[in-house]
Amino acid sequence: MERTEKQTNRFGLLGRNISYSFSQGYFTQKFKDLGLSNYSYENFDIQKIEEIVDILSQEHLRGFNVTIPYKEEIIPYLGELDAKAEKIGAVNTIKIAENSLKGFNTDAFGFQKSLEPFLKPHHTKALILGTGGASKAVRFVLDELGITNIYVSRQKKQGQLTYEDLSQSIVEEHTVIINCTPLGTHPNISNKPDIPYSFLNENHLLYDLIYNPDKTTFLALGEAQGAHICNGLQMLKLQAEKAWEIWNTP
Repeated sequence: MERTEKQTNRFGLLGRNISYSFSQGYFTQKFKDLGLSNYSYENFDIQKIEEIVDILSQEHLRGFNVTIPYKEEIIPYLGELDAKAEKIGAVNTIKIAENSLKGFNTDAFGFQKSLEPFLKPHHTKALILGTGGASKAVRFVLDELGITNIYVSRQKKQGQLTYEDLSQSIVEEHTVIINCTPLGTHPNISNKPDIPYSFLNENHLLYDLIYNPDKTTFLALGEAQGAHICNGLQMLKLQAEKAWEIWNTP
């Protein structure tokens, strides 16, 4: 900790159980490549959102990324929301300026730019697996792209499907399926969303926000059925670069 305390430009990732995270290594290397010796990126691993108060009392903080499970819980602690983040209802980037915290959502940017190269004309309907903060950015993008979508959740709620509802006709009709749950993340790589994989075919595009491992069980089972697949690594890089742009914009 002694090394990071000397830095006058401190950034970090706020989340729970985030030792696996890509972000710290990515930004540490970025600072090295740019010759920014007085910059640091730290993991702020907290068990409950209230601990953010202690973190914010530290010196030289300029910004955060936010991950599971705090993308929604962080909002009451912010002084301002970017218009897009407000519409989405989830934040994954925070800029600190003059003791004021402003929330942004760069997940939407990263998801859209990484999804678009895979889209085909028949990709008109999507299933969103999971209902957490990341899924809100995914829905925002799908709506913007004109792709009809519906959430799939373990609990029955109005306007959503449960995994038990996923019949052959529903799966075949919804040719884009995005996993926004943590199921399958290292080290629990055998876990997967409980969808009927046998109904998948070459018309499907499976997108997993998980990037570790690079091919989750969800993606592997889809690929075995002929589906096109994409993991979340490119999305993560794109959202990170967008966050860096936000932190450095006056």
